[in-house]
Amino acid sequence: MTEFVNPLLALDYEPAFERLGDDFSDRVSAASFPQHILRFRNDDILAQLGLDAVTDEHFIEAFGKFQGRDPLLAMRYHGYQFGTYNPALGDGRGFLYGQVRANDGELYDFGTKGSGTTPYSRGGDGRLTLKGGVREVLAAEMLHRLKVRTSRCLSLIETGEGLWRGDEPSPTRSSVMIRFSRSHIRFGTFERLDALNRKDLIAILLDHVIEIYYPHLINERDRYALFYAELVEKVADLVAQWMAAGFCHAVLNTDNMSITGESFDYGPYAFIPAYQPGFTAAYFDYYGRYAYANQPEICYWNLEMLQAPLKRVISAEDLKSGLSKFVDRYESSYRQRMLYRLGFDQLEQSIAANLVYRTVQFLQASQIDYHDFFAQITQQFDRSWSEDAGNIFSQRETSNTELATLFENWRQSYCQALNTLSHPELEAVPARLKAYNPDFGLVRSEIEAVWNPIADDDNWQPFYDLLTRIRH
Repeated sequence: MTEFVNPLLALDYEPAFERLGDDFSDRVSAASFPQHILRFRNDDILAQLGLDAVTDEHFIEAFGKFQGRDPLLAMRYHGYQFGTYNPALGDGRGFLYGQVRANDGELYDFGTKGSGTTPYSRGGDGRLTLKGGVREVLAAEMLHRLKVRTSRCLSLIETGEGLWRGDEPSPTRSSVMIRFSRSHIRFGTFERLDALNRKDLIAILLDHVIEIYYPHLINERDRYALFYAELVEKVADLVAQWMAAGFCHAVLNTDNMSITGESFDYGPYAFIPAYQPGFTAAYFDYYGRYAYANQPEICYWNLEMLQAPLKRVISAEDLKSGLSKFVDRYESSYRQRMLYRLGFDQLEQSIAANLVYRTVQFLQASQIDYHDFFAQITQQFDRSWSEDAGNIFSQRETSNTELATLFENWRQSYCQALNTLSHPELEAVPARLKAYNPDFGLVRSEIEAVWNPIADDDNWQPFYDLLTRIRH
């Protein structure tokens, strides 16, 4: 009789992080859940892993019942939370399920969220609300659609428990999620080792990070300094991607910053409804530390805090030199991402800077829908816009004189930029607009519109329809 093997369990899991030893993680067991209903599976990721014949039951066996995987590792880390150092952290409701190679040859993590208590749960139940899982799926898919370097969700399984939460009507439904990302090693992973005064472990971890995630630096004599300088650039690029996408992460503590410069862990995030620098996504961010416009400064600060452990193995001069590149890199990266959203690939720097400045100036003054602005450019773009600025959104009028002036300044800048393009470049604008601009923004009302049918009638179709809109 033929034995059918679960392809998710038969993947070639690599014990890369496990090989670091017990100084970096704890072996844990997953919770047993009373129910397992697969609510989401990401077949895009299956394709990246070279898998196709995977059933829903395979997902439930592997990622709901956690059959056949040992060890499961709760990773140890500390971190700065809202500016205050907290040594009582670590994986409190998740663990490293395993690490696998994708088709691109890179190593990726399967990490859980909501899989039960660990030594770092701090009195919590180690669970994830179903709404929290739905929100993370949507955030990751939308950011991926907007070409942000992000983790993604591989699966979401409803688990049949009632959870009590202060920020949701309770009891609320429960779930367990699998996150697919480059790495779950955080800034806080290094910060913990510094607090323990373990220079030896910092060097071991840094060698591991370079070997797995920065292999082009292995043979460089000053590979540690080069790693930090490259991480600075990756983080600057990432926060520029968030800002152009109109995304507010909400909880940029150092334990939520990946050592690979990848965006992950989406809790009370929000996409801005309009260009509001002071917009905050988390109700508990009372002083706006993690407001939308503060994100570049906070990421800079987090990189600065990372210097404390790294200075044990990297000179202060090299760390200062690496961090000094952040501002210029962020500004150039943000400008480029905004150009993409406006339909351009390359423009002369002064023209590009002027166009982005005029765009932001108009968006902030008008308070129109941030995401709809780019969607409207995508839907209405016409090649005649390069001939006369008056052709650009010719039907839009306003009685506000100041706003009308700002809008006209933007139109003139956009027309000027179009006029610098060659014919083939101009022909490419519509395709680039479509590549970078969905036809809607994933603001809170969109999320509530798919969650309410789930909560009220267990109707998941609006959720699946929204995922289809995001992807296509």
